[in-house]
Amino acid sequence: MYALLLLTLPTRPNAVRLRIWRTLKAQGAASLRDGAYLLPAAEAPRFDALAAEVRAHGGSATVLATASRDAAQADELAALFDRRAAYALWRDDATALRREAPRLAETEARRRLRAVADALDALRAIDFFPGAAAEQAREALDALRAEIEQRFAGGEPRARRGRALPRLDARDFQGKRWATRARPWVDRLASAWLIRRFIDREARFAWLTDIHRLPRGAIGFDFDGARFTHVGARVTFEMLAASFGLDADPALQRLGAMVRFIDAGGIPVAEAAGVQQVLAGLRTLHEQDDDRLLDAACGVFDALYAQGAAA
Repeated sequence: MYALLLLTLPTRPNAVRLRIWRTLKAQGAASLRDGAYLLPAAEAPRFDALAAEVRAHGGSATVLATASRDAAQADELAALFDRRAAYALWRDDATALRREAPRLAETEARRRLRAVADALDALRAIDFFPGAAAEQAREALDALRAEIEQRFAGGEPRARRGRALPRLDARDFQGKRWATRARPWVDRLASAWLIRRFIDREARFAWLTDIHRLPRGAIGFDFDGARFTHVGARVTFEMLAASFGLDADPALQRLGAMVRFIDAGGIPVAEAAGVQQVLAGLRTLHEQDDDRLLDAACGVFDALYAQGAAA
């Protein structure tokens, strides 16, 4: 079953006509001819909103339900939604990033990886009859992500699921040595700030070049196998906050959402792009000293927390 949109666009204004054409393309609608567009029946609500806009600007629009007459026509209609050419273009972008990644700085490589991932998400959202191309693209993205993580963050934590989360008392974690991967990025920096600010004010930090050589008695965070690391969609910062009963603080919630977006993507946070640039600059300024990098980053997180608390 399909939804069929028959429309006559208003002659003016041109902006409306252009917006409707762009919307049809973004929705993944197939064009049968000028003024006749098709979507799978489950996507009919997309046409309903568009038809209302057309009529509101003086055009005409009707949404009908239709079906193919036979198997041959069913194949013909499904072929209108073939996304293999779009997947090929996506693959070209992913291949270009894979080729250029060894020459890119970490911030740029991660930004481009997120753009490639977002582009695939958008394509899959309009791939109504996914086939081998979709699965191959997913595997290509997984491989690309793994290569970039391996290049820039050996030992990047893999999300663990289904683990119970005990509530911990910060009084049992005073004066400890905390260990994470060297050259910390946003989740490690924010987590270290959280530890120093709210959990263990006398914390000492070890920056590991080999995650398999954890100092005796040290508490690991934000690497695969660490005591505190990613669980499901939550990053290490969020897991630390939840573990120590800090996750009800709205300012920390906001910080957690920002850290998660910069570190792993997802729902955007307005200030994330600016904070990412600042942290990248600090990383460059203190490229030889992770302790000084953390000290500088703590000032950024102090300011963000103060602003969030005041909001």
